[in-house]
Amino acid sequence: MSDVILVVDDDSANLMLAHKILGGIYRIAAANSGAAAFKYLENNRPDLILLDVNMPQRSGIEAIEKLKTDERYSSIPVIFLTADKSAETETKCFQAGAVDFVGKPFVPEILRSRVKRTLELEQYHYGLEKLVREQTRQLEERAKRIDEIQNYVIVGMANLIESRDGSTGKHVKNTQIYVTMIVNELKRLGYFSKILEEDYMQNVCKAAPLHDIGKIKIPDSILQKPGRLTEEEFREMQKHTEYSVEIIKNIIGDVEDEEYVKVVSDIALYHHERWDGTGYPKGLAAEQIPLCARIMAVADVFDALYEERCYKSPIRPVRKVMEILEKGKGTQFDPVIVDVFVGMEQELKEILGE
Repeated sequence: MSDVILVVDDDSANLMLAHKILGGIYRIAAANSGAAAFKYLENNRPDLILLDVNMPQRSGIEAIEKLKTDERYSSIPVIFLTADKSAETETKCFQAGAVDFVGKPFVPEILRSRVKRTLELEQYHYGLEKLVREQTRQLEERAKRIDEIQNYVIVGMANLIESRDGSTGKHVKNTQIYVTMIVNELKRLGYFSKILEEDYMQNVCKAAPLHDIGKIKIPDSILQKPGRLTEEEFREMQKHTEYSVEIIKNIIGDVEDEEYVKVVSDIALYHHERWDGTGYPKGLAAEQIPLCARIMAVADVFDALYEERCYKSPIRPVRKVMEILEKGKGTQFDPVIVDVFVGMEQELKEILGE
């Protein structure tokens, strides 16, 4: 089907001449004013508009300004038609957004060639945009798939590491759920709004499974010990935070976004720090501890208390664990984060089947 050209001119002779020159090649629609043109455009979308510059009531310049501010019409190419061939008029036409300029009276060969060239360029641009959109879609799908694979590998590796200390692998899944709950609720309530932007929130939730990855370097004799650790064994266990950072930099440092790597490293290194400064490995206190690590600390301890471990029985129900967390407000944990987490007690009970 041939292209549709809307010719807008207040002179009926020019409309007839344009139809005579172009009608055998294209489908022509005619309008004798700007108002008539916009009425036509309400239900039709031409491939090209030939627009007279000098018209009563609304000039061509005014008409194209309206076209370019309306997303329904802004991409339709416009060629101006005018008997005024001055440089000033031509400049105004192009500044207004015209793609070309044809003088009156029409020279058939020039009008046809300008129209043909404009439509060919428009088809080329459309094809190029379509190709770019398709390639972008494919790249986004591929990136999403790669991200999913990376997440599967990360979670799988974290589960293997957790299983060494007698966990069933639920710890990784559980803590990620709790971290996500806390992050979303903090955002909803307006806490830490300068930090909790969308990318940061996604990074924290995605990073949670790697918080204890450094345990891979801790001997089984320590990880699986059913009784209390000696001072020497505990010092060795504490090293898992620093081991985690080394491993994270080695396995994802060169393939992941820098901001994500920073969040993962902060969580892994600092989630055993305490609000009162008596934690490890650096003895940071209060807001010196990165927010992501303070969130992880609450989620990690809740799950460690609630679930069974080789060295302890589970503490149940949820309310009892919440009471322990509340006792740690201002000493072990960020008070705001504990309050927000405790506020989701009913939701936690439903998740855990209580």
